[in-house]
Amino acid sequence: MKLTRFFAAAALLFSVSACASVDTASRNAPADTPVVGLTDSVTIAPSFDVVELNILVPRDLRVSEANMYYPVADIVWRGDLPGDRHEQIGRIFQSGMGNTTSQLTGNQNVNVQVQVLRFHSLTEKARYTVGGVHSLKFAMTVTDATTGAVLIENRIVDASFEAYGGYKALEAERQGMTQKFRITQHLGQVIQEELTRPFSVQRGSPMALAGRQV
Repeated sequence: MKLTRFFAAAALLFSVSACASVDTASRNAPADTPVVGLTDSVTIAPSFDVVELNILVPRDLRVSEANMYYPVADIVWRGDLPGDRHEQIGRIFQSGMGNTTSQLTGNQNVNVQVQVLRFHSLTEKARYTVGGVHSLKFAMTVTDATTGAVLIENRIVDASFEAYGGYKALEAERQGMTQKFRITQHLGQVIQEELTRPFSVQRGSPMALAGRQV
């Protein structure tokens, strides 16, 4: 009889201990830890028709005209004559992205705001020797053109790609593929990918209701 009561007490103690362990683990878990069996997000394919494209090039982005291999600055650009580099960069983004977004004919009218964070192309010294990278970065926000609801908020996009140097740069120039041409075309491709690629959103959000689930 005593032995039976011992095993019953031991079983009860083990049960309480196990519950405490689970509770402690749950409370100490990160807030974004997924809960098995519950799905709070869905993957959708957006269907956008861009009504307005707004390009922002903040004036606090630092410009360098130094002919060094790699100036420390936010904006380095030699593909236009000397002038207002902020305005020149804005026109490049508007041209490249505008040509692409005007061709999107989805089901939802949206406004797209792009804020340039970095536009670091090549100096003369780098372009005609070693080449490098066109380091391009921007933030993108997409809102419903009718309701103003935010569909994509402040997505950071790294659009960097290879910058030709030396003989390769000269050969590209002869074929009409200037730095400006290549960057403009590239930005068009990037914005198209960003506005059409499937991604996960919160279930029940405006984006989830507007997009096609995949």
